[in-house]
Amino acid sequence: MYKSSEGEKDLKEKLWELLELPILKKKMELVDIEWRRERTGWVLRLYIDKPGGVTIGDCAKISELVGHLLDKENLIHHPYNLEVSSPGIERPLKTKEHFERFKGEKAKITLKNPLAGRRNLVGTILGIKEDFLELSAEGKVWEIALSNIKKANLQPEITFK
Repeated sequence: MYKSSEGEKDLKEKLWELLELPILKKKMELVDIEWRRERTGWVLRLYIDKPGGVTIGDCAKISELVGHLLDKENLIHHPYNLEVSSPGIERPLKTKEHFERFKGEKAKITLKNPLAGRRNLVGTILGIKEDFLELSAEGKVWEIALSNIKKANLQPEITFK
């Protein structure tokens, strides 16, 4: 899903294993983890969500919980900044469950390997059939292997009245 060294992948997997259940126990979902070096130094960024959306208070609660867990487990051996955030309106879609939950919503899909000459598609999520995403785009239904999805995000249509 992203370019990184094996050590970074291992760290992300360990972080996911450590954090997913405690966050679920707070009735929230761990949507994504970013571990990256930025201009200001290393950043561990967690994206959380819950029905109705997350508040600043939710982010603060999860930040405190995660901070304690990371201090206890000592997985990261150099300075970093911890950020906890909502995934935003263009939230990433990473699992079959995400695609099912957002059935009927508009999404942008980026493919690892082109399909009918296309690497990017924007359309309506129709659902999951076995290991394929069904997407209505450009006047037809596309069946996209989940294993061929490099990146997927919601693309809500915003109208102003």
